[in-house]
Formats: sequence, C-alpha cells, structure tokens
Amino acid sequence: MTDPADEVLDVVDEHDRVIGRAPRGEVYAKGLLHRCVFVQARDAHGRIFVHRRTAAKLVFPSMYDMFVGGVVGAGETYDAAALREAEEELGVTGLPAPRPLFRFLYTSADGHGGWWSAVYEVRCDAAVRPQVEEVAWWDFLPEEEVAARLAEWRWVPDGYEAYERLRRFREGSG
Repeated sequence: MTDPADEVLDVVDEHDRVIGRAPRGEVYAKGLLHRCVFVQARDAHGRIFVHRRTAAKLVFPSMYDMFVGGVVGAGETYDAAALREAEEELGVTGLPAPRPLFRFLYTSADGHGGWWSAVYEVRCDAAVRPQVEEVAWWDFLPEEEVAARLAEWRWVPDGYEAYERLRRFREGSG
C-alpha cells in the first residue's frame, strides 16, 4: 500500500486555479492550498452517515465527521473524487454520482493551511462496509441526533464548517 503522504495533489491558488503539484505530505507540512471533497451520505431513511476517524489519519485523527471524502488527486475532478472517496470510505460500489451543492475556501485555524472544499450529497441504499484504515466507528444517525451531538463530540473542524454551511444552504440563507 502506498503511503498517503506520497499521493500527489494539485496545489491551487485562492481562486481554485492549479498552480503546481506536490506530494500530500509536503502540501500539509507547508500549508499549501489544495482541493478536498465532502460528501454527505444518507441512507434510505434520510439518516446521515457519521463516523469517527481512525487514530492513524494524517489530519484530525480520532475525531468525528458527518461527511465522507478527502483530497482530490492531481488531475482529478471534484466529481470523480467525490464518487471515489464516497465508495472507498463507505465500502460500496455502484453509488449514484454524488450531487454537487457548493464550494467554499476553508482556512484552518490550527496551522493545517487551507483547502477548496466541494460539498456533495449522495443516497446510499447499499450495506456499508467502511474502510477499517479510515473509520474506527460509524452509524447512520437522524439529523436531530447529529445536531444534538455537535456540542458533545470532537468534530473535524472542516467537516463542522461544511455542515454549518450546508445547513444554511438548505435553509436558503447562504
């Protein structure tokens, strides 16, 4: 298995234009802008896939997230990355193409740099088998329970911001 730090990513500017390429480890170490996807997966009952990341993750280990997703590889489109990451992290094949909703520039407050973030949604009716390398715990939770856990659990900061932006987007206020 290839070391995730060696994966090559597109480096982008503040307008999401590609300006170079670098290994993920270098991108993270130098805080270079790159691209990520966030996919909110819901089951047939409308519940949200929520998981706790493994302790081995390069960024935000052992924290909870209400999205699946990850970095966009060099030369990869946001749409292709959203489908790839959703299928990989959920452990399924044949998902419908995730529906793009919006993009935003996330700027980390803790020194991890920033990344252009594309937010998607997808319905997953298949039985999930999350990657044990990526996911330490998971469940499909009703929206109300996710909202109740926001103040209780340690959430990945970029996923938390994407969730808040998605909530406002759905309410029509941004």
